[in-house]
Formats: sequence, structure tokens, C-alpha cells
Amino acid sequence: MRLILLWLLNACALLAVAYLMPASIQLASFGTAMIAAVLLGLVNTALRPLLVLLTLPVTLLSFGLFLFVVNGLMFWLAGSLLEGFVVSGFWPGVFGALLYSIISSLLSSLLTTRKGQ
Repeated sequence: MRLILLWLLNACALLAVAYLMPASIQLASFGTAMIAAVLLGLVNTALRPLLVLLTLPVTLLSFGLFLFVVNGLMFWLAGSLLEGFVVSGFWPGVFGALLYSIISSLLSSLLTTRKGQ
């Protein structure tokens, strides 16, 4: 049940990003947002660890700031793989990924359960 709620919240976070950045990120519908949330999860699970490992020297030299580039590339890749989810370029991908992370973590914090209550 928690996984489905997280999935819905991530889709809502994607819709919020598309609303906040209408010129550069577009979503066709809520169904597309749900599919894009799954695709982002799969891309981040499968490709992101490999890219982080391959770019580790650059990441260390930039004190971790290169991870923003990796996150932006993953967001841009998901936008190019799914029809109905449009990310218009690299920099909108970086800013969209940053916004998506912030909004998603804020929404996910609503689901935290307190132990002992």
C-alpha cells in the first residue's frame, strides 16, 4: 500500500514540476505522469548507480556538484523515452530534477510513520 501511495505522490510531484516549469517540462495527463514516475524510478535504479560510479573522479573534484548533472541527465533521458513527457533540454532537466527531488521528498515526508504511537 505504501508503494502505491509513493507512486501517486511522485506522479503528483511530476505534475507540480510541469506546472512550475510550463515552458520547458510538459506532461500530457495524470496517466502519463504515473508512467513517467515509474520510468524515472527504473532509470534511477538501473542507470544512475553506474553513471555515479563512472563519473566518480569528476564528482569528487567538483565536491559532489556533478551529481546534479547526472540527475538532470536521468530526468532528460526519461523525458526522451516517454511520449507525452517532454523535457526541452539539459538545463530544464537539471532544474526539473532538482524541483522533482524537493517536491517528492516533501510529499513523501507526509507518509512517515512515527514509531511508538
